[in-house]
Formats: sequence, structure tokens, C-alpha cells
Amino acid sequence: MELIPGLPDDIARECLIRVDYKDVAAVASTCRNWRAEIHLPEFYRRRKAVGFSQNLVVMAQARAQPGTDFGTRKKDLVAPTYRLSILEPETGDWWELNPAFGLSDQLPLFCQLVQVGSDLIVLGGWDPMTWTASNGLFIYNFVSATWRRGADMPGVPRSFFACAASDSDRMVFVAGGHDDQKNALRSAMAYDVARDEWLPMPDMGRERDECKGVFHRGMFHVIGGYSTDMQGQFESSAEPFDASTWQWGPVNEDFFEVGTCPRTCVSGDDGCLYMCRAGELAAFKDATWKVVANLPNEVKEIAYVVTWQGKLLVIGSPRFGEPHMAYVLDTKQYTWTKMAVPEAYSTHVQSGCCLEL
Repeated sequence: MELIPGLPDDIARECLIRVDYKDVAAVASTCRNWRAEIHLPEFYRRRKAVGFSQNLVVMAQARAQPGTDFGTRKKDLVAPTYRLSILEPETGDWWELNPAFGLSDQLPLFCQLVQVGSDLIVLGGWDPMTWTASNGLFIYNFVSATWRRGADMPGVPRSFFACAASDSDRMVFVAGGHDDQKNALRSAMAYDVARDEWLPMPDMGRERDECKGVFHRGMFHVIGGYSTDMQGQFESSAEPFDASTWQWGPVNEDFFEVGTCPRTCVSGDDGCLYMCRAGELAAFKDATWKVVANLPNEVKEIAYVVTWQGKLLVIGSPRFGEPHMAYVLDTKQYTWTKMAVPEAYSTHVQSGCCLEL
């Protein structure tokens, strides 16, 4: 049966790959053939290859409180609630995605967001009412525009763990963090999205609380963190995990300066790692960190960093408690461009990820 009656299938596919991502769910529900076509991995590979893919930055972002005055401390009297906000960086449009988990309209505090294909995965965090750690996992599919519940993380409830995803393997990797007794963890595991099951991984070489997970050059890297005995004193090492051998590599003892929080470390598609520190942006290349740009004065307090297609987005504020600004860096020219941020989205960002649809 033809995809579009009267047209060759190759022409019909050219029409389908031009559909705006906001309309993909409606198009996929039109008929069985279109749904099958849009769910094929080849559909998105071709969409990207010919330049019709669209980038989305999805963030766990505080919901603006009515009457908030950023110039006072009044806002600190009310604990913020978090929602899923979405930025289309090419258009500058911002909007909110309803969680609709069946739990509440609030995201878990400190949850992790990662992307696998057209799936957005919301993982872990604290229950916003009880502040207890959750092992829950929820998946939103942008093709079907539906949520589903995934298998909970096994083992003890963990917080502030490293997390990153491999799009090609459709795997989410989790390592470190701390348990409900504030003990730093060495354990790690991987979630197979297609099979909805968790796989055990070997333990890391050491405990790592508040570590950062980055998928870089085909490997899962766990960066920084600290042990139970060294609460809050970040160390300088990093550990890589090779999924092809299912083994951890040697610990890099001097990955960056001692005492550096790794929260802003991200991987670029140019093969570099990037990190914000002391008003500067540094890139890790040729086994060395090099300063490549000064941060704009309006984003000295960094909340969130993400990369996509030669761009790097930094969201932050001039000082703690002030409205958040957004700047985009061209990682080839190292030039900054300020992005307009509506007042409703000038709030703190806890985590996020970038999807290409």
C-alpha cells in the first residue's frame, strides 16, 4: 500500500521528513503505514542527513512563583516547584511540557533528564512532597506524545548520581551518588530502553558522590565527585566505562583541578569536553584543559550547560537569586549571542538534555 496514494514512496518519504516535530504525533496517528514509517530509525537518520531535524533543549526548571521579586529574599521563603520546560534554540521559542506521570504536576527535585532517540527519560530525584529519594523512571516519547512508566532503578535509593545515555546503544548509564544515609556509592548500572530492564555494571574504582556523567567518544565517563569521608571536597579524577568490554578503564587521577565541581562539564560534537569555571569556559583537547572564552558577565552563576551541533548554551545569572539569562556560543568562532528569555523561564535549571528530532 502506498504511503501517499498516487505518489511514489520515495516522494512520500520526502514529504514526511519535512513534518514539524510538533505535528509528528498527529501525523503518526493518521494511519498505520505512516506510524510505522515515522517509528523507523532510518526516518530520523534521513531527516538529520538532509537538514530537516529540529533541536530541543529539555530542562527541569523551577516554576516562577506569582509575585516573585528577584531583587529580594522573599522568594526563598517558598520552596520552588519544578516543571519540564522546552527551548527550541533555532526559533527561541519556550514552552512547558505537562509531566502527566499520574503522580503530580511537579517534577521530582534533582531528577536527571537524558535522551535516547525520540525518548526523553526522567530518572530519580526526590519526591517534592516528602523529599525522599525515588528510584522511579518515566519516559516521554515525542513521536507518540505519550508517557510510560519504565522499570525502577534497582538497589538502594540513590541521589546526585552520574547519568548519561548512549543513543546508538539505547542505553542509560548510572553510577555513584549517595544512599539515604549519605554514604557515597561505587556501584553502577545500565538501563536498556528497548527491553525496559536494568543490567548490573562492575563497581567503579572509588566512591563518587555528586559526580557528573558524560557520554564522550563512545564511552561513559564519570567525572569528579567525592567519597563519604571527604564530604563536599571534590577530587580531580575521572573514570571511563567501555560498554563494548563492559569494563571500567584506568582512573585518570589528574583530570582537572582539585576542588572543582564537575556539574557544568559537557561533551561537544567536536570531540571536546567543555566546562565553566571562574568566569571562563575551558575545553579539554589534546589531553589538556584550555580556556577558549570568557563567560558573559550576566551568567557568572552557572545553572546549566548543554551542547548541540557546534553550539553551546549557558544559562545562569549575574549573582545568586537574580533572573537567569541565556547565551549561545559558536564553538568554532567562540563568539557569544544573547538569547531572549521570557520572564516565566528566567528561573533556575537543575538538569536537562538536548534532543534532535
